[in-house]
Amino acid sequence: MAATLAATPARPATSPFLISLTVMLGMIMAIIDGTIVNVGLNTIAGTLGASLDDAAWIVTGYLLASVITMPLNGWLTAKFGRKRFYAGCVAIFTIASFLCGTATSVGQLTFYRILQGFGGGALQPTAQAILFETFPPAQRGMATAIFGLGAMIGPALGPLIGGYIIDNATWPLLFYVNVPIGIAAFFMTVAFIPDPSYLEKPKGGVDWLGLALLSSGIGALQYVLERGQHDDWFDSSTIVILSVVAVIATAWFLIKTLRDRHPLVDLRAFRFPTFVFGNLLMIVLGFGLYGTALIMPLFFQTSMGMTAYETGVALLPGALATAASMVVVGRLMTRVDPRLLTALGLLLTAWSCWSLGDLNQYAGVDDVFWPRLIQGLGMGLIFVPVTTVMLAPLPKNELASATGVSMLVRQLGASVGIAVLTTLLASETTIAWMALAGGVTHSYGASVNQINGLLVQSATVIAYSYLFRICALVFIVAIAFVPFMKPAKATAAAPAMEM
Repeated sequence: MAATLAATPARPATSPFLISLTVMLGMIMAIIDGTIVNVGLNTIAGTLGASLDDAAWIVTGYLLASVITMPLNGWLTAKFGRKRFYAGCVAIFTIASFLCGTATSVGQLTFYRILQGFGGGALQPTAQAILFETFPPAQRGMATAIFGLGAMIGPALGPLIGGYIIDNATWPLLFYVNVPIGIAAFFMTVAFIPDPSYLEKPKGGVDWLGLALLSSGIGALQYVLERGQHDDWFDSSTIVILSVVAVIATAWFLIKTLRDRHPLVDLRAFRFPTFVFGNLLMIVLGFGLYGTALIMPLFFQTSMGMTAYETGVALLPGALATAASMVVVGRLMTRVDPRLLTALGLLLTAWSCWSLGDLNQYAGVDDVFWPRLIQGLGMGLIFVPVTTVMLAPLPKNELASATGVSMLVRQLGASVGIAVLTTLLASETTIAWMALAGGVTHSYGASVNQINGLLVQSATVIAYSYLFRICALVFIVAIAFVPFMKPAKATAAAPAMEM
């Protein structure tokens, strides 16, 4: 038998490059799609004969479905196998993308976007787990950098691509662009993505009660954060009821999960302090990345008069800077304390937000260039060290669950940031308008409408300045978590992944 085994040629390992390229295709496709639709909502609503409020469900439905899927990543991976599960998610996302392009009503499009969300919600955490396992511990900083190229740059590229498509083509192309990419990602997944030998089928069957609690709790919370400002928060009975549902269902689910022998969502990763504080920083990162990604395009278009495509061009330097900094940081991780890199990233991002607060309605693309460039550098310095350090001590058999939970935390941080900033934008604009209006004593021949237009424009600029300063302070406060991100060696509780 020994002679036979010795004579059997070893199965060649799949190239880490091919694995990385495969998961990057699926992940970037999902991330860009999450933001590419935003710039086309007005066009979609007008073409389908719907109000902008109804069209907003195209975005909300996708987010609701994706956040429900994220924490289930570990259980679903173990249930179906990594290759089958990831390929299935790519297939669902791709088919749903094609269906979105064929939609003839907002209701139909929202339904297809929910299907997209169920497929897309699992692509990011699964891709992160695959990349982290593919590279040896010494190269995990680079693995995180590769993942971050999609996770951080996608939100910036989405508006640029979406703006170009809306200005030069028809809105269904926003979804059809996913189809060839999805087909390529599917066949590459079947060919190159390995199934780890340590994966075991979940024990105890499907926890239907846990699934119901998780879906209702996370779904209700995401709805409240997404629609709270629109519905006047707690003046709406719907928001009040769903807030109660979110609290009760989530608390019940957490208690049940901690007591179950075979829980639906594995929360053991929180036994590591770096994972706890890493997730706190991920909340800040989600707040800053997606919060500023929301208010910057709004500010550029409403106050500075940029088109959708010009807005994408103005945001591009930040995306390119993030890509460059991630590659550099991925190599520096073995030589420099990750905490120093993270603190520097937080400081740079805070400075950029503060500088954006100095802009006014007369600023142009050139004035935006350096703050966006510095912000991009800072984001890369934060994301790579934090993600690498928080996942480093985890056994490989816990990575799928941990990345799903971490992705959910970052998404909820983003939703909190967007909810807080949109609420503050409305209230601060009103306060600034009232203060400015109180100082108007002479019209000097201008009409009431002209005066009111100038007041609204000035009040809006003041409100955006306030929001950018708030974001800067959030990044400064987050530095308090950095000392707790002490690098730790990876555990060896699971066998190495087979290639």
